[in-house]
Amino acid sequence: MSRRKRQRKERDADKREMLKHKRSVLKYLRISPMKVRAVVDTIRGRKVEDALAILDFTNRAAAAPLAKMLRTAVANAALSENLDVDALIVKQIMVDQGPTLKRYRPRAMGRATQVQKKTSHVTCLLDEKE
Repeated sequence: MSRRKRQRKERDADKREMLKHKRSVLKYLRISPMKVRAVVDTIRGRKVEDALAILDFTNRAAAAPLAKMLRTAVANAALSENLDVDALIVKQIMVDQGPTLKRYRPRAMGRATQVQKKTSHVTCLLDEKE
């Protein structure tokens, strides 16, 4: 392995270790990514307590699982890093598409059409406000 590759590998490992305790991942959420992104866009860049308040009063199906994931990220950061919970902000939150469940629905004249039930992977990254 070349020196440059080794340095990059070490740097990436340090970065992953640093971010490990300040993040939370929600996988296989049975809501389509487009619907989840509508909720996620409202809390990106906000303080954690404001984001939780917004999610508590948001009338969308994705709000409850996102609030649970955000509380998990806060607990990870508070226990592992001894960070000030009041100073945490939602630095980055991403919604990616997970695997699609394919189902079939009966239609007229003996035909069937495919129904795609989409899933989402949500990754939340917290950071302290400077």
